[in-house]
Amino acid sequence: MTTLFTRIINGEVPGRFVWQDEDVVAFLTIAPITPGHTLVVPRREIEHWLEADPETLSKVMAVAQTIGRAQEKAFGARRVGVLVEGYEVPHLHVHVWPTQSPQDFDVKRVDIAPDPTVMDSAAETLRGALRDAGHGVHVPG
Repeated sequence: MTTLFTRIINGEVPGRFVWQDEDVVAFLTIAPITPGHTLVVPRREIEHWLEADPETLSKVMAVAQTIGRAQEKAFGARRVGVLVEGYEVPHLHVHVWPTQSPQDFDVKRVDIAPDPTVMDSAAETLRGALRDAGHGVHVPG
């Protein structure tokens, strides 16, 4: 069965994309821990990160690192969090989010009803940071 993330990638469900290439996409999560919280997802459906071939996993993590660097600059983050879990959506994805303190690692603090204007602003801020870092070819819009 097609995952929610594949439906987002295919444009069947809206997403706030910040990165797109032939293998990997990145879009803001609908339940952020902090503004700019992004999911990095391979286009190909892989249920569990342990099932990913080394090349795909390496590409996902390289994009996650690029997103993290942009988040650091765009949001003035002291650190950037990374989490691989996959319980809600059985499609490999890496959470990447800007943080200011250890409290920003508490996944119980997600915003389940974020303000759409804040989300749009965070997406545009992150896109701008990615463009400024020389990644414009992969930044949609």
